[in-house]
Amino acid sequence: MSRSSNSLNYLHHCCNKFISITFTIIRAGPNPLVTKCLTLILTIMAELTTSPGKSGGSHQHRLPVRVDLTALVDLAFLLITFFMLTTTLAKPKMLKLVMPDKQGDITAPVPQSRTMTICLGKSNQVMWYLGMADKPLVTATVTSYGNNMEKAILSMIKRVQATTGNNLVVIIKPSAHSVYKNLVNTIDELNITQVQSYAVADIAPKDIDLLKQKGIY
Repeated sequence: MSRSSNSLNYLHHCCNKFISITFTIIRAGPNPLVTKCLTLILTIMAELTTSPGKSGGSHQHRLPVRVDLTALVDLAFLLITFFMLTTTLAKPKMLKLVMPDKQGDITAPVPQSRTMTICLGKSNQVMWYLGMADKPLVTATVTSYGNNMEKAILSMIKRVQATTGNNLVVIIKPSAHSVYKNLVNTIDELNITQVQSYAVADIAPKDIDLLKQKGIY
């Protein structure tokens, strides 16, 4: 293989690498400069891939072409560095959580007939009950996140509104073996079911005993 063919093949290889990296940067965020540079590289590759034809059956003698790739490689890495520094990355999504004001004490008690407690256990499992832990109005039940938890919350909303005429109050108690994702999923379910009153509290020893009895602590 001649020196010119080796140079052209190496140029094709560099262009392909640059295009693959450029497409990766485009996925992170659109940039008009990236599109223009990619169009320029594709134009160069199209011109290099054009093969010489034969006219009249006579062979034309062509001088070997030597392509100096030093400037192109330096330019490619400079453009990659520039795009990496100027491209806007995906912004992290945060969950909005409104916490109560620390000033003043809340003295108004909430009846157990409208209090639903959700205890977050291990292995993405959750336990809930209505009322107090030692004397629940609805016995402690283990369920999973998603549709099962949504059905449980909706059933308690209907029960509380039918018996007391008031809205449901939910207390979330994460355990030591739950993860932050479990708390986020629980608050998402409360927002989906439009529960207006809920709070995050420390888990009590009675709740831990119930989780151990259910095998999710």
